[in-house]
Amino acid sequence: MTHWILLLFALGIILLGATVFTNGLEWFGKKMQLSDGAVGSIFAAVGTALPETLVPLVAIIFGGGESGHKIGVGAIIGAPFMLGTLAFFISGLAVIWNRKKRHDYPIMRVDTTVMRRDMEFFLILYSCAIGASLLGGHPVIKTFIALSLLLTYGSYVLMTLRGSGETASNEIEESELDPCYFARKSHDPHMALIGSQVLSSLLLIVWGSYIFVEKIQIISGQMGISPFILAMIIAPIATELPEKFNSVIWINKGKDTLAIGNVTGAMVFQGSIITAIGILMTDWQLNGAALLTVALTFASVGLAYLQIRIKKHLTPGTLLMGGLFYVIFIILILMGKI
Repeated sequence: MTHWILLLFALGIILLGATVFTNGLEWFGKKMQLSDGAVGSIFAAVGTALPETLVPLVAIIFGGGESGHKIGVGAIIGAPFMLGTLAFFISGLAVIWNRKKRHDYPIMRVDTTVMRRDMEFFLILYSCAIGASLLGGHPVIKTFIALSLLLTYGSYVLMTLRGSGETASNEIEESELDPCYFARKSHDPHMALIGSQVLSSLLLIVWGSYIFVEKIQIISGQMGISPFILAMIIAPIATELPEKFNSVIWINKGKDTLAIGNVTGAMVFQGSIITAIGILMTDWQLNGAALLTVALTFASVGLAYLQIRIKKHLTPGTLLMGGLFYVIFIILILMGKI
């Protein structure tokens, strides 16, 4: 029981750190006068994806051998799956809930150029990352793919920032931000305060991640469950999904580009930076359960991409399909197929 309490404590620390970190990055975006697309797809996305980066990193470095690697790979594979299924589903529900406030319902108010770019980058980069596992794990091939993922993500960031200059009128408004936590009474917090907030929250996340990994190892052993499966389920739900309720808030305000860009931008980050970490620091041999999860992720994201590509718009019904793919995953676990 003590281990479960400490696990919940660790998750609370990670969530607190992620909340403070995201708030700091959003204020950074505001200070830099960046567009909705840039704030949503890069800064908010990276902020909400940071715990999913640190949990596997801590697991791989400090987790201790094979068990730590399984936890790390489980968290890496689970994060984009959670985004492409449950996060999409919740966003779709939010749009339906607010349909009476939308004269253009069911068409969502997204910048399809931003969304299409995000999804294309994710589908290509994540395919390459999975390919690194299927190609036999040769060190030269793995290193080449990992470096390619890192460099391509850099080009994605540059493209998004350059695009933000064309839509400066869509920059995030101060009224849509919570006060800067390190300067709650200031309408124009100093960049040094914002920076100290970001660094402090980063330390919180690292501390919480260390405790989390330790307790996952102990609990998985006690329950006789693979640490890979346990990490793939618990880590993304605990560290990813609560922060995605930011997207619900933005949808309530009609800021669909921010909301969905927050999800798709995080997927690009996780499909490149986080998977590159896994490729370089583990044997990156994905089992059947991991590959099935990847297939479900591609199916859900692919449906949304095809609608944007063919119909030139996005509707909540397509996002709701993500919930179906997640239910399939849970059923397969309960049936012992994973």
